[in-house]
Amino acid sequence: MPLHVPPAPAPALRTVLTALGSPTAVREARTPTLRMAEGPVTPELPLPVHVLDRSDPAGPSATRLVAWRFLIRCGERSVAAADTMLTPDGWAFSHFFEGPYITATERALRQAENMKQSFQARLLSVPELYMLTLWLHGDCAADGATGHPAATDLLVPLAPAPPGIAAHRPHRVAEFLPVLTHRLTAAPLLSSPA
Repeated sequence: MPLHVPPAPAPALRTVLTALGSPTAVREARTPTLRMAEGPVTPELPLPVHVLDRSDPAGPSATRLVAWRFLIRCGERSVAAADTMLTPDGWAFSHFFEGPYITATERALRQAENMKQSFQARLLSVPELYMLTLWLHGDCAADGATGHPAATDLLVPLAPAPPGIAAHRPHRVAEFLPVLTHRLTAAPLLSSPA
């Protein structure tokens, strides 16, 4: 089934294109692969990046949009990613980066394209667990910048995933959020009495 990628705000895309056209922005980025790219580079696959603010098994999880992420392609592969952020003046370029989440995102997107159900692709970050997931939202026509994970949505942890959580294994939100809630509320061992 087709995987739907929500359209990014035009100002977010413009800021990434401007940064890609700036030799200073590219040269100062900590992305050797982007700096050494030969040929044209293009921003593709804009994904809204949401952060999980709380996870409550009794109700919907609160999320907030924090960025739009673009994979930066050169030829047949992604060489980096670019994040934009919302400022009081609108969308602004934030930074370029590279690393394992780029290839993990591409792998999860390919995996989602082979599923029987159609989904809208988003990213969901759980900062307290140092975890990023591909959020496969069931409402393909929804505004990618809003909403919360529905019980039937899927979350696909990207590699590297936290210990005990398998990367690239899809989980229904209704089953996976209680696991995350437990991990987020578990008392740290260092603070337990001796």
